[in-house]
Amino acid sequence: MNNELLVMLDYIERERGIKRSRIVTALETAILSASRKSIHPAKNLSVKINGSNGHIEAWAKLEVVESKPNNDQILLETAIEKYPDVQLGDIIDWEVTPKDFGRIAAQSAKQAIANELKKAEKESILEEYESRIGEIITGQVHTIERNGDIIIDFNKTEGILPRRERIFDEHFGPGDMINVLLLDIGVEEKDKDKNKAPSLICSRSNPDFVKKLFEREVSEIHEGIVQIMGIAREAGSRTKIAVKSNDERVDPVGSCVGVKGIRVRNITNELGAEKIDIIPYSDDIAQYTINALQPAKVQSVEVRDEQNEVIVHVSEDQSKLAFGKKAQNVRLCSKLINRAVNLQTENPLEAKIVEAANKLARDFGVSVGTANKLVRAGYVTLDGIREAGLEQLLEIEKINAPEITAAFEKIDA
Repeated sequence: MNNELLVMLDYIERERGIKRSRIVTALETAILSASRKSIHPAKNLSVKINGSNGHIEAWAKLEVVESKPNNDQILLETAIEKYPDVQLGDIIDWEVTPKDFGRIAAQSAKQAIANELKKAEKESILEEYESRIGEIITGQVHTIERNGDIIIDFNKTEGILPRRERIFDEHFGPGDMINVLLLDIGVEEKDKDKNKAPSLICSRSNPDFVKKLFEREVSEIHEGIVQIMGIAREAGSRTKIAVKSNDERVDPVGSCVGVKGIRVRNITNELGAEKIDIIPYSDDIAQYTINALQPAKVQSVEVRDEQNEVIVHVSEDQSKLAFGKKAQNVRLCSKLINRAVNLQTENPLEAKIVEAANKLARDFGVSVGTANKLVRAGYVTLDGIREAGLEQLLEIEKINAPEITAAFEKIDA
């Protein structure tokens, strides 16, 4: 069996990618299990295979005794023949290989060896793919199940792209190459005793799939110069991705778009009809919100930290863009900034009042709230305020008298 065993070891190591040491260990266990009765009655037995020449040996651990040995003992006078310095009570390794053990092992352990090899192969696959969870892997579509799940061939094992993890309205056929994000590795409980190869659980709808596509396509992201700060995605429709640069000389959005849009186009080609908005990240939550609501133009943002929300004011003509189709734009913005977004539409007149109040607050040195009351009362400019006089200003309902008085004294000085 020696030559046959060596050929088999070479084949399995080369074709199945299982290390020789793993195969040898599996074979030793299998042969011992299947051939224990024919080897020796001792309790502590082991089988050793020489990976270089294929020679198989059986060994027993025996206690050295002076007389009347049992199955787990050996006479001192016998042990001395191989171990001249042995003492009574020592435990020695004693070869107990039966004659023609190679033939016995081949006949009795065939099925056990096959099972052990399947187990070793399964462990090898687990070891290989566990380190790739969260990465993009490529396989070939094998079959499309009736429930919409796609079975993918990865050569050494199969994977499943559940219907829920597919991109909406995306079509693949048997034989098509497919890129997927490896989410997890699973073996059904009922199949564990059968040494079934693990199934790779995959996704194309997970936001991290888009993230990994950008890491693969944009060298600045891969090198850590540009950093992805957040992703909000509705697979098959639209994705918003926020990026920032760790080098002020590098434009993060431009890096992701690429020359003539080649980089982002390669990503959208992979995703089909899905649109991608690349926006600059900001630590200022108000500015981040404005960026996230692109392409809509925002008038102002009020941040309410305690309520974990932002109040966004937009004009009537921009409200449709801000909300987006079926409110998708504002929904993705909320996911991206991780806050509730309350859109409030201002009419043109209201927008002009807000603009005038902001300007008057700066010029007159009062709060925006006070300036708003002045504008609504008809006092829009500093000249108009001087002409009216302090007494007339103080007659405005609920006006902040101390603030108005202090500000008036400064411009009158």
